[in-house]
Amino acid sequence: MIRCVPLSTSRELPLWQRPVTLLFLMAAAMPVAFATWSALLNNFVIEVAGFDGSDIGWLHTVREIPGFLAVGVIALIMLMHEQVLGLVALLLLGVATAVTAYFPSMAGILTVTMLSSIGFHYYETVNQSLQLQWLPKDQAPRILGLLLAAGSAATLLAYGAIVLTWEALGLSYPHVYLIAGGITAALAVLAMQAYPRFEAPDPQIKKLILRRRYWLYYVLQFLSGARRQIFVVFAGFMMVERFGFQVHEVTALFLINLVANMVFAPVMGRAVGRFGERATLLFEYAGLIAVFLAYGGIYYFGWGVLLAASLYVIDHMFFALALALKTYFQKIADPRDIAPTAAVAFTINHIAAVFLPAGLGYLWLISPGAVFVGAAGIATASFLLALLIPRHPAPGNETVFSGYIAAAPAE
Repeated sequence: MIRCVPLSTSRELPLWQRPVTLLFLMAAAMPVAFATWSALLNNFVIEVAGFDGSDIGWLHTVREIPGFLAVGVIALIMLMHEQVLGLVALLLLGVATAVTAYFPSMAGILTVTMLSSIGFHYYETVNQSLQLQWLPKDQAPRILGLLLAAGSAATLLAYGAIVLTWEALGLSYPHVYLIAGGITAALAVLAMQAYPRFEAPDPQIKKLILRRRYWLYYVLQFLSGARRQIFVVFAGFMMVERFGFQVHEVTALFLINLVANMVFAPVMGRAVGRFGERATLLFEYAGLIAVFLAYGGIYYFGWGVLLAASLYVIDHMFFALALALKTYFQKIADPRDIAPTAAVAFTINHIAAVFLPAGLGYLWLISPGAVFVGAAGIATASFLLALLIPRHPAPGNETVFSGYIAAAPAE
């Protein structure tokens, strides 16, 4: 990447070389590696490494450490442009995914997972920052929904290939991981060579910042990270451990999720633009309360596999509404705060992720249903806090209390 292009003049570039197109390319590249890793993970660690609930909890704890250390992005963007950092992180994710199956021991899996996680979390931190800097506020919800759909479409192709060829061609874990990781790495290299470096109009603050007026965003990020970890770690593990899902069956379930996201993510993006962040987040959190309680019912009342699979799909659809939290921050933020706050928010989002998987892994051995009831409690706390989001968030109107409290001096 040699040429620097101001964001204001990027419309003069060919359509394929514009910032939004790069966002779509990255949105398609990342899930090919990460989602393939996720789809095969539970079967891989159970069949090859003999993991139990405690082991999988420790694996995800290690995986989330780089997310907790996402504030390191602030130091790295002092040395390199955000766009460059994001693509280097994407390349690392692809390479680490490609070699995953060649290290089938506990130590090997944890090491490769740590490397891929550094790539994933640093990419996601930078990608969120670039999205909020590059997308106009009035178009951000719609385009974010389309970006989610693009990621789902790319992953659909990968999962479709797994479902159709895993048994038919006798594929192995090394084959699939190598191909998926290689595709992501190749697309990262392509993006480095094909796109200029885009310069946003507002130079980002390159130091750690915490603003009192962003407190609600920070707390919602913390709860979102805790709640999502329970789903990511234990919902898929339940499908394999309790119901005996095979690789192609787990992947087929992921395919259904992808098709649902392709259809509904753009709709959800438009819904955020129409109804506002408060209404859509309340809808998401209310739905997640019901979903997690139903997960618990699978263990307490012996509900069956059809309900479990349906909940898994519904859960994914609700999580797509999390884009409203991004646009809420975009509306209340000083444009110069976006990059450092994205890093801080990612760290806050992963505070619970560092200790929850390991701790709940032990609880899982005793009472799996209690794990999901705890997630419902977290979703309830998120719902109550979302009531504090104003209908029209803006700087100086960050919460419903902003009109009654004198503005605090700038930190």
